[in-house]
Amino acid sequence: MWRYVLKRLVVIIPIILLVIFIVFYILNITPGEPARIILGKDAPPEAYEDLNEQLGLNDPFLVRYLNYVKGIFKLDFGESYRSRKPVFDEIFPRFPTTLMLAMLTVTVTTLIGVPLGIISAVRQYSPLDISLTVGSLIIASVPGFWLGLMLILLFSLKLGWLPSSGIGSLKHFVLPVMAAALPSAAFQARITRNQMLEAMRQDYIRTAKSKGASRGRIISRHALKNAMLPVITMVGMSFAGSLGGSMITEIVFGLPGIGNHIVMAIKSKDVPVVMGATVFLATLFMIIMLAVDLLYAFINPQIRAQFEKK
Repeated sequence: MWRYVLKRLVVIIPIILLVIFIVFYILNITPGEPARIILGKDAPPEAYEDLNEQLGLNDPFLVRYLNYVKGIFKLDFGESYRSRKPVFDEIFPRFPTTLMLAMLTVTVTTLIGVPLGIISAVRQYSPLDISLTVGSLIIASVPGFWLGLMLILLFSLKLGWLPSSGIGSLKHFVLPVMAAALPSAAFQARITRNQMLEAMRQDYIRTAKSKGASRGRIISRHALKNAMLPVITMVGMSFAGSLGGSMITEIVFGLPGIGNHIVMAIKSKDVPVVMGATVFLATLFMIIMLAVDLLYAFINPQIRAQFEKK
């Protein structure tokens, strides 16, 4: 088991280097000069040249990339072009907001999506199943930003029940979590339904029925346990993705999270902040997926035996 974990941790390094190269290249070809953004349009040309030289922007692309990688191995992620603060002094204060949003979103998604998927599978082709299927397809197709704006119009502007932006209490998270969780819950309900239906067709289910097991026992003790493995993967991926993919939600609701800050950094061509946030989130994503695999092994002894062989 430990050898498998060590191998997975070692694999993270080349993946991170590849991610850094891709993002670094994209930022290199996008329009905009950091020196002009930092100093403004009215600064003399000499000031632009001096700042470009100071930031190392006059060096070739590969030289800048290698220098950045060397800095990472020294745990030096540079300073923000705008604030001149260390990169992680910019990122870490915003991480709790993004983490809270991701945790609440995944919790609500799971509490809604998994039970609805189970109910839909147990009552296959019933009016309830058809209604849940059609409803989930509609909700899953709704763009997140549009849903967020509609929630603001209804619950904040018209009814006045909830705040529309900012952060200060759990009330500020209600609308963002609804906007992010409802489409994910609809998709998760579909996945859960499909996995449950597949599990219900297996031989061990027929064996349990032939032995006189009750319907509730068959569903809870046999079908659900095996159907949940792919759902666990989806929950883990949803949580990891929410940490870096909640930019639209944070922007719509004005949350001071990492996603919102990355967008601002991209607009101002603040390369160190974008790169530092990318490395941080990519590493976090792979660690979370490793934890999901280990959870697989904890639940399923067959998978644990395979890991121990590796």
